[in-house]
Amino acid sequence: MKNKFILSAIGFLFFFACKQEKKEVVVEKKPNIILFFVDDMGWQDTSVPFWNKRTPFNDLYKTPNMERLAKEGMKFTQAYATAVCSPTRVSLMTGMNAARHRVTNWTLKKDALQPMETNHKELQFPEWNVNGLSPVKGIDKAVYATPLPQLLQEAGYYTIHSGKAHFGAIGTPGANPINLGFDVNIAGHAAGAPESYLGTENFGNGKNGKEVWAVPGLEKYHGKDIFLTEALTQEALLSVDNAVKAEQPFFLYMAHYAIHTPLYGDDRYVQKYLDIGLDPKEAKYASMIEGMDKSLGDIMNYLDDNKLSDNTILLFMSDNGGLSVHGRGGKPNTHNKPLNSGKGSVYEGGIREPMLVKWPEKVQPNSVTDEKVIIEDFYPTILEIAGVESPKTVQTVDGISFVSVLNNKKAIVKNRPLFWHYPNEWGPSGPGIGASSAVRFGDYKLVYYHLDSRMELFNIKEDIGEVTNLVESNTDKVKELAKILSDHLRKVDAQMPSLKKTGIKVALPDAIVP
Repeated sequence: MKNKFILSAIGFLFFFACKQEKKEVVVEKKPNIILFFVDDMGWQDTSVPFWNKRTPFNDLYKTPNMERLAKEGMKFTQAYATAVCSPTRVSLMTGMNAARHRVTNWTLKKDALQPMETNHKELQFPEWNVNGLSPVKGIDKAVYATPLPQLLQEAGYYTIHSGKAHFGAIGTPGANPINLGFDVNIAGHAAGAPESYLGTENFGNGKNGKEVWAVPGLEKYHGKDIFLTEALTQEALLSVDNAVKAEQPFFLYMAHYAIHTPLYGDDRYVQKYLDIGLDPKEAKYASMIEGMDKSLGDIMNYLDDNKLSDNTILLFMSDNGGLSVHGRGGKPNTHNKPLNSGKGSVYEGGIREPMLVKWPEKVQPNSVTDEKVIIEDFYPTILEIAGVESPKTVQTVDGISFVSVLNNKKAIVKNRPLFWHYPNEWGPSGPGIGASSAVRFGDYKLVYYHLDSRMELFNIKEDIGEVTNLVESNTDKVKELAKILSDHLRKVDAQMPSLKKTGIKVALPDAIVP
């Protein structure tokens, strides 16, 4: 009897200990992640000031939901992308700097250089990776890499792509987001712009000769009075619903076609801008910004209504500076002031972006950082947020996680240089536009133009408009940055154009500096 009692007592204690042990094992729920990515949105295209003071543009544009996100999260005042779209998007998906992945211009047709490159009078451009990103080996003129969504998918995330893809050329694996690890693809394909933003125009479908640009996969909205931005948002949230019902963490890449050309007036907002006398093109542009901002608000409201906000990280970013050299109302190259120039330019107007991050319990609300980050940093950052440790990638990752900045405002790396490389031709002529390489190091930025080996040095902290060229007055800094830039270009085996007149490849900047 006594032995039975002892055995029973031991059994009870063992059971109790097991229960206690089970109680102490806490499985942390993976956070949901949303990357809200805007096309061609400039640093000034918002009512949120990203400078040390408000500007007339901040007072013109209406983005109340960006204001809301800024109050709930962190504002990055020195966030960078590349000057045009495909290089940025490939850097985002691979963590590679553009000089390394060689998708240095915008992609579309398979195996083909852009006409403005083949027809250039003075430069012979390299055979860059015109086919974009490839998740599989063996695709010629494409960068083979392990895409970000694939790693998230493998980590248990339900991955959703909504909007513009523009990762790979027509007929290549990278053209379809599903091949990159997305479970859902809403309206993404090879083209980088929509033929139409209107449901009443079937988003461009049915127009002869415009098939390449027609937005795919939104047939349920054809003939309806709905703007593309709204349709993409509604479809994205339906997919998020599926993940929520399945109790699966989700990664939503909300990649709007807006505010890329063609400029279309969003009827919900355009009239008030016309009423204040805004140029008709600029009124359309402003209405597209406001429609984009409504999408952001709809997503934030959805998270609140479904009690998802506390476990969802929301990142806001643009792929390049605001269009300014053509296609806009008013004076060209002034739409991003105080920044110089715009899309396509190596000047700040072409590469500096509006960036916001909300991470409940991690990021201090209404906080601001001047830490310099660049688009390839999003790759390791998002993986770290998702808890993906030591990810196995076939590519070298250049980006550095900025989670430490989000958590406690610590610097990513002290004295870290940022690089841009564009051995290509975009087309239009304007300030800072053309084949070039550049480095930002500390307060200084060096720009090296491939055509004539000309250099420019700016103190960005003191001269944000890049007005005063310090090349002659600060030769020591020119020499220092020319070496930093050249060492990077050598390290990644960056491509350089050649001079058609001589056939000689353009020298690296440190070979030019005496």
